[in-house]
Amino acid sequence: MNDQAPGSAQTPQPAQTPQPARPYRPPLDSLYDLITGDEDARVCKDIPSESCNDQPRNFFTYLASNLLTKVADELASAKLVLPWLIGWLGAPALLVGLLVPIREAGVLLPQLAVAAYIRRLLLRKWVWVIGSLASAAALGLMALTAATMSGGAAGWAVVGLLVIFSLARGLCSVSAKDVLGKTISKARRGNLMGLSAGIAGALILALGLLLNLIDDSRTGALLFVILLGGAALLFAIAAGIFTLMREQPGATAGGGNALSAALDSIGLLRSDPLFRHFVLVRIALLSVALAPPFYVLLAQQASGSDLGALGLLIIASGLASTVSAPLWGRLSDRSARLVMVIAAALAGLLGVVTWALVQGASPLLGELAFATLFLLLGIAHAGVRLGRKVYLVDMASSDTRAAMVAVSNTVIGVMMLLGGVVGVLGDLYGTAFVILALGLASLAAAVAALRLKEVSEPE
Repeated sequence: MNDQAPGSAQTPQPAQTPQPARPYRPPLDSLYDLITGDEDARVCKDIPSESCNDQPRNFFTYLASNLLTKVADELASAKLVLPWLIGWLGAPALLVGLLVPIREAGVLLPQLAVAAYIRRLLLRKWVWVIGSLASAAALGLMALTAATMSGGAAGWAVVGLLVIFSLARGLCSVSAKDVLGKTISKARRGNLMGLSAGIAGALILALGLLLNLIDDSRTGALLFVILLGGAALLFAIAAGIFTLMREQPGATAGGGNALSAALDSIGLLRSDPLFRHFVLVRIALLSVALAPPFYVLLAQQASGSDLGALGLLIIASGLASTVSAPLWGRLSDRSARLVMVIAAALAGLLGVVTWALVQGASPLLGELAFATLFLLLGIAHAGVRLGRKVYLVDMASSDTRAAMVAVSNTVIGVMMLLGGVVGVLGDLYGTAFVILALGLASLAAAVAALRLKEVSEPE
């Protein structure tokens, strides 16, 4: 029954404008927009237009793969885990001195030589996959070595497998940069790498806390099997994930051999006095990079292979870059030269103090003291790395920068290998003497860096 009075006007109803339905967005795209702040406006700078819509998929694929390999690298760290393993196996200290040089030079020099070949490939992601699988195989064999061998033979086996591992990581390093440049926009790469490093750092700190709860040295063999085997598994999983990258075929022309370019540009060492001085300083600063394994070996000897001490060192290593990176970064904008001076001087003083404490059989040298020393050394190492990178960028011009990087990397790769013989001093005079020698060399590097010309231009 209609209650409206006869003749009354019908109240007009406002027309309802139909709202267009929001297009469906996959959860991965929405998460990508949330992390990057794109808000439906896909940023596609300097990548193929065909890769634009694949960015969310590629972003998380690269993130997962890079995160897993970062954690795996720490589980098999040549600065920390492998020196502890060498000491636990009872191998000569000479081998400890070879670990960092092989790890660093093994990554650097081969990638200079294979860059041209990789550039000729239409798809480069498969180079990364092969490198990651080879890394997994090398670490798996290391785990087997830790479980079945001991003494010098085991130590040499670890070093030999580290050579294979480093070469494989070199393949990953050179191909990863190329794939990243083809699949992820320039405006998103820093976010990606920062997110990866932050999550990996949290996981490594958690691992260190877990190891700190373990104090039974009888679990040593099992622990190293778990660490190295776990790292191998992470590399294998990362390789599988990386196959999901949607990479567009890239240009195959213009792939010069970086090693040849470096040799062709070696004349810069003769013609540019400042660059020559910088390279000599960088060679001297290798003393800072070579020192960490010997601190680890000293801590391992002092603790009786207590795994809690290893956990503290892992925590210290994880905290070092996290704590110091913002400070070193701001200071480098003012004076990269000063950063190198301060960081090298810190490393040098730590070496002298550590040697004095060992010689005096100081009761202060407990697990916490070694963790503190390792933390400070990590801060110094982070400063040296950041300072010399910024100094080179500030010193070089756009015309000379590529050549200077190639020359200095080649020289440092060779000198790093030669620096491996410092381990001989450990067998002859003891681990503490090596730390003292490297500390004095670091102080000399600080003096040499102080004499560099100032090239930074703070605002």
